[in-house]
Amino acid sequence: MNSRQIRTYLFSSVSLILVIFLGWFLIPNPELVEVAEKWKGVCWVAGRSPLEGGELHALKKVGANALSQTPFGWQSEKNRPEIRWQLEGDRIWWGESAKGIQITLDSSETHGIMNMLKPHLWVRGSWPGEIEMESEEDWGQWFDNYRGFILEYAALAEKLAIPMLCIGTELEKTSHRGEDWSRLIREIRNIYSGKLTYAANFTEFEQVSFWDELDYVGIQAYFPLSDSHDPSLNDLMESWESHISSIEKVVRKYKKPVIFTEIGYCNTVDAAMEPWVWPNERAEIALSDEVQALCYEAFFQTAWRESWLAGVFFWKWYPNGGRRSPDFTPQGKSAESVMEAYFLED
Repeated sequence: MNSRQIRTYLFSSVSLILVIFLGWFLIPNPELVEVAEKWKGVCWVAGRSPLEGGELHALKKVGANALSQTPFGWQSEKNRPEIRWQLEGDRIWWGESAKGIQITLDSSETHGIMNMLKPHLWVRGSWPGEIEMESEEDWGQWFDNYRGFILEYAALAEKLAIPMLCIGTELEKTSHRGEDWSRLIREIRNIYSGKLTYAANFTEFEQVSFWDELDYVGIQAYFPLSDSHDPSLNDLMESWESHISSIEKVVRKYKKPVIFTEIGYCNTVDAAMEPWVWPNERAEIALSDEVQALCYEAFFQTAWRESWLAGVFFWKWYPNGGRRSPDFTPQGKSAESVMEAYFLED
């Protein structure tokens, strides 16, 4: 190759690289969705006893306009397909019964508070993210049983005109079975006319394949935010930026708004490290209302401001106030003031 050919080759190569480089930056990313309003919610704790009056007024005072109700079904083992549930009876708390759900709905609606029905599975000795069958026969039976469970609650949601239904929560080792879930979603749509979401764990939402069949991308947003017992607000906010980037990839792909079906932090110094850890596992950890409040502040200054976030539900809110510590509830703590300030902002 002579010098002229070399110059021509180099010029062509550089031109090609330049075209690719400019194309990468000039071709716009798909636009993000925008929501008209945001649900300002909490995860309502079902009570053992009927409401006495005034419980929803306290929630409305902090600016909330939404709550989720969480009745439970029971699965005795993570690898067994049997599921039990009941909508009435002496073995369930009043707030989880069909009557309790209806009265809570009616009481909250008088205060302009929207409801989402969000049935959960309680797995003995484990959690829903570990539910996984060991044979195709068991998978078929598990989905048959789960279908009976969620369709009964879908029928109740339709009867009571509950505007939103969450069709599953943190079922991380089942959600790869897209055809089974798609079939189930079609059956739910046949009897329920409201909005649908699925509450994917923060480690799961990017792998879910059926978001396009639902109305919202639902995320259990217990993202780790720090590796320190003494995080600064700036540290927590910077950590949120990486999680927001991951969420936006899903938003662009499916063109769906997002709901944080749960988010929450204990009032402990390690709250930002592993937000999902239950309070009874933090017995030896120092309490810190300040760290809990910082985690709330970091959320509101970052993810809450995104155009695609349609709502949030903070875990959790007791009808008569929180009584133990540590706990997730913001009630009576600095985090409640943070939540109230942002919920009442507009």
